[in-house]
Amino acid sequence: MEKRTILAVVLSIGVFYLFSFFYGPEKKAVAPTASVPVKTENVGAAPAVSVQTAAATPPIAKTASTADVVVETERYTAVFSGYGASLKSLTLKGFRETNKPGAAQVKLLANADPALPSFSTRGVGFALSAQAAYSSNLSSLKVLAGEKKQLVFTYVDAQGFVVRKTYGFDGNGYGISLETQLVNNSAAPIAGSFQHLLTSPFEQNQSDKRYETYGSSLYADGSLHTDAPKNVTSATKKYDKGVTWAAINDKYFLSALLSVNNSIASVELKKSAAGYLESDISTPAFSVAPGQAVTVSHKLFVGPKEIDILKTQGSSLEQSLDLGWFSALAKPMLYSLKFFYRYVGNYGIAIIIITVILKIFFFPLTHKSYKSMKEMGKLQPKMAALKEKHKNDKDAMNRAVMELYRDHKVNPLGGCLPMLVQIPVFFSLYKALMYSIELRHAPFMFWITDLSDKDPYYVTPVIMGVTMFIQQKMTPSNMDEMQQKIMLGLPVIFTFMFLSFPSGLVLYWLINNILTIAQQAYINKLVSD
Repeated sequence: MEKRTILAVVLSIGVFYLFSFFYGPEKKAVAPTASVPVKTENVGAAPAVSVQTAAATPPIAKTASTADVVVETERYTAVFSGYGASLKSLTLKGFRETNKPGAAQVKLLANADPALPSFSTRGVGFALSAQAAYSSNLSSLKVLAGEKKQLVFTYVDAQGFVVRKTYGFDGNGYGISLETQLVNNSAAPIAGSFQHLLTSPFEQNQSDKRYETYGSSLYADGSLHTDAPKNVTSATKKYDKGVTWAAINDKYFLSALLSVNNSIASVELKKSAAGYLESDISTPAFSVAPGQAVTVSHKLFVGPKEIDILKTQGSSLEQSLDLGWFSALAKPMLYSLKFFYRYVGNYGIAIIIITVILKIFFFPLTHKSYKSMKEMGKLQPKMAALKEKHKNDKDAMNRAVMELYRDHKVNPLGGCLPMLVQIPVFFSLYKALMYSIELRHAPFMFWITDLSDKDPYYVTPVIMGVTMFIQQKMTPSNMDEMQQKIMLGLPVIFTFMFLSFPSGLVLYWLINNILTIAQQAYINKLVSD
């Protein structure tokens, strides 16, 4: 049983390192080769376009200016460019880059390829450049809470077609609607599709914890697909079945284009010639006869990966919050965290409340586990005598030991199985705390001003290690001297592991240790009586 316990602990440590390997900072990518093959995934998509007669379209804007247009809402300040009718940057009013007073607000999309700003549009099958110069109907726009307004960009091509991009804003939210229209004023049909672009630096500053997970993510064929930049260094990657949204994101923020009625036919990921991570999002193919117009609708989201905000966008955008293998447990944990925060106003206290509730929930299991270990400890002298008596007959010794367990109604697995049951709960809470934007820059008390960052003075990890050592000393043991030394070394290993962990996670582990010590003291007294 003791060997199984050691194995369970060692496996737990191994899983910790696996998590660090898979979710840690990305290594630098190798330079792309001259020839870039394409890997295609998920073939087939349903077309969804709206065709009208050109007479039914609104009049074309006449303003001959490609100057930047600033759109301000309650949530953000967005800067649009007339080149490609693109979104140059979006500054979030409720989030800052660092946890220092006066820190700059988070600005998304600003580091995109200057030649191909995000959400610029190119034509596939017809001559529409992603750098085409559009005119706008407004020089600036302010959208108050409760208001809905539009910004229209228009491009008139010498070949006889007009492209109109209409952005719609809601003063209360982050979502932006987008309608892209092609009006065919020429004498010949126009066949092809639109392609909206997302670009971002291929490599990010890995010292910033925000970029611990960075790259492309998209939801296609009912599942989440994530690609780190290194995945497309030497080969482009294509998805073209059931794509509901495509994005470039980091740990806390997301820039995405969402499908409206199957308006995304395919997404191709690559490293551009200029060295940027590029996501080419294509619409279904269309054919526009002379005198007709075609309109394709999408929705933009550029904002925080906060689960409630993501859910309100639709298109399963909340799936972008990847909480790992145990997401079915991690999401309820996250909702519970937010629920208690509404009442106590402090995420640190909310973590403590959840820890206490989990401890109460698992009390019957842990009580049984510790009681079993205590009973096993009482049998140690008799087990040693049986081992000495049958030292030359292993089968006889095993039978004698099992009879001893049966006579005293002790289950040798009773000590480790309840612990193993709790491992998924721990890792789900680990993911919820590690990747939750709610903890970003959230203070607890005293010197802990950011629960998503490590303890700056390493006080809580050290105290956690001490409590873990006390817990080990109080736990009944049937181990030999060497095994005991190994187990007593675990608090040291865990202390060093937790030095760089988010202080919110360390707080959970520390409170859990304190409650376990109290529980063990109670069980020791109960069994001794």
